[in-house]
Amino acid sequence: MAETVARHLVATGQLIDEDPAEALAHAMAARRLAARISAVREAVGLAAYHAGEWQTALAELRTYHRMTGLQSHLAVLADCERALGRPERAIDLFRGADRAKLDPAMGIELLIVAAGARGDLGQKEAAVAMLQVPELTADAAEPWTARLRYAYADALLAVGRREEAREWFSRAADVDADGQTDAAERLLELDGVVIEGDEDDDETAEEIAAGPGTPGAAPARPDANLTVAAGDLAGEDQDVLGEGEEDDLAPGAAAPDEQAGVATDEQAGGEQVAPVDRAVPGGAPQVEFRADAPAEQPTGGDGSEPGQR
Repeated sequence: MAETVARHLVATGQLIDEDPAEALAHAMAARRLAARISAVREAVGLAAYHAGEWQTALAELRTYHRMTGLQSHLAVLADCERALGRPERAIDLFRGADRAKLDPAMGIELLIVAAGARGDLGQKEAAVAMLQVPELTADAAEPWTARLRYAYADALLAVGRREEAREWFSRAADVDADGQTDAAERLLELDGVVIEGDEDDDETAEEIAAGPGTPGAAPARPDANLTVAAGDLAGEDQDVLGEGEEDDLAPGAAAPDEQAGVATDEQAGGEQVAPVDRAVPGGAPQVEFRADAPAEQPTGGDGSEPGQR
């Protein structure tokens, strides 16, 4: 059983960027076998978030927080609330967060989500004010600096402060060496420059541009590199590596793996599912669950609008 769980997590990690729905199906299959393993619940929650299954992501990541005592995915939880049309709850999560226990990067991401929620409520000036934090003008560039500056520029644009927005899109682009945002494109757009390309280029740009401030774009990364060996899982008590609780799913809701039409181990008569051949060759399959890509960047639209940023 432990190896089967590990193989499902391998498939989750391999598919989460290219096919979030199938990745979620595999994560749910692992959950059916090992629901009391916190890493499994985290994997389900993050895969659900990437697949746009907001309610499932909320339930699973809340459970993960209860199991571990951590609050590492508050920004993702708040973003899910916002995507579900409940911006007030997103703001409540921001207000209730224990800042002393938050990683600086997580604190900034939670701030960006909360500011976007203010915009959803029509409180656009308040969104601008929220983002005026010391980190915005710090000389040292952090991994989240470009996203914070982008969100601030977008908030300024939403209240008609076009010239200031242009300045901050420029400052975001200056520190965005990894292309986390479409700040450079937004800057050209404000300058009236239109770059024409083929349809494939346009689609690629939309995938890259899922901007900070838009629901579905909060960085969703596991707490560790989640390198889990099947041998480690094999050491778990069978009461832990057993069928999982379904209590956190919405009553009457079909499990995502069933919705996606992917057979679980139970449905397959206990046999391992097809993706097992994707495991890392040699020895116990190593699970490196990566949840750091897709929904992460702007769609080039209003960064405060719900949807894929």
